[in-house]
Amino acid sequence: MYHRKISNRLQDALFDTPVVLICGARQTGKTTLVRETGIVPSTAHYITLDNATILAAAKSDPTGFISGLSASGEPLILDEVQSAPELFPAIKESVDRDRRPGRFLLTGSANVLLLPRLSESLAGRMEILTLWPLAQAEIMNTAGSFTDWLFTPHNFIQGAGRVQPIKKEELIHRLISGGYPEPLARSQARRENWFEAYFTTILQRDVRDISHIEGLLQLPRLLKMLAARTASLLNTADISRTSDISYTSLTRYLALLENIYLIRTIPSWSGNLTSRLVKSPKIMLNDTGMAAYLLGLSEQRLRRDPQLMGPLLENFAAMEIIKDIGWSRTRPSLFHWRTAQREETDLLLEARDGGIVGIEIKASATLSTGDFKGLRALEKRTGEKFVRGVALYTGNVAAPFGEKLFAVPISALWDLQ
Repeated sequence: MYHRKISNRLQDALFDTPVVLICGARQTGKTTLVRETGIVPSTAHYITLDNATILAAAKSDPTGFISGLSASGEPLILDEVQSAPELFPAIKESVDRDRRPGRFLLTGSANVLLLPRLSESLAGRMEILTLWPLAQAEIMNTAGSFTDWLFTPHNFIQGAGRVQPIKKEELIHRLISGGYPEPLARSQARRENWFEAYFTTILQRDVRDISHIEGLLQLPRLLKMLAARTASLLNTADISRTSDISYTSLTRYLALLENIYLIRTIPSWSGNLTSRLVKSPKIMLNDTGMAAYLLGLSEQRLRRDPQLMGPLLENFAAMEIIKDIGWSRTRPSLFHWRTAQREETDLLLEARDGGIVGIEIKASATLSTGDFKGLRALEKRTGEKFVRGVALYTGNVAAPFGEKLFAVPISALWDLQ
């Protein structure tokens, strides 16, 4: 069993918050986290709303359902709670009568706060944690937080020099394997079968349950198009033209895919800059194993066609950082930065105190001064707020390219010493 680094935040939340919601895509390990890690008391009452009979009971009398299950005073775990949004007002009513922390632990495969009528039901009563597919630091069981390391004042190049580089072949294997726990242990052919069944389940359950939209057959095709555009600016109008999906429908589909955690958009950063900025978000898939399946990529093909690796590697690094932020102390906000003059950095982290870290992701094993052009532009624009700029690349050594600019092996994402 993998140790999920978000476990400490879950323990803290259960200690002082009446309702805790763990949300994330299906099969990321939510149920395992709440049932098999020892965080939740063994006396907790576990109910899954994937059971048709239990779901019918919950929908027919939400107040009676919650009252009956919570009468013992023991914690209540409700799995896949997005299937019965009717329960949220009943949970609110129960919590308002008894605000003891840790009473309700919910899991959901959709962002329930985006569902109708729920945006205010549990405001101030619930903490939300997001569980993504496994991070490399969880797979390797390594300590530390990459994002905290980026913002901590220290001899950066000395610390970066202790990062163990990764061979290109192993990195490709990690990209193709992804982080979903179950297919991670399978062969490539068996992973493909798993993802095929996974998308069928998503369409038949979550999408129908929470959206009631037409055109479900268009979603697999749309996901393949998004996989081909991963780590690029989201151009909704162009995708609409290319896919022959109306702009209105496409907007709804994109919101739905983000709602069920299959895609993640990264907004553009503006700060207080006076220059005109490109405001389109970047699009990422939640897992490079899933992206590789949608694109029909294999380890052998990536080794033959290295140019295919760039966008997949950026998606990989972005999602690793998104996961890392979830358990970091710094908890920075994640953006990308691009101006109309084509000054850009792949990723930008902004801490609560205003500190800025810029990140470039390079598939190359060697770097030159030109690879730091965007980071230098960001440093110039942000002045004293600029903490440092890092180019993550597939090479073997860490090296300074300026007082605050560094080349670092991409394995630093999970291999901090």
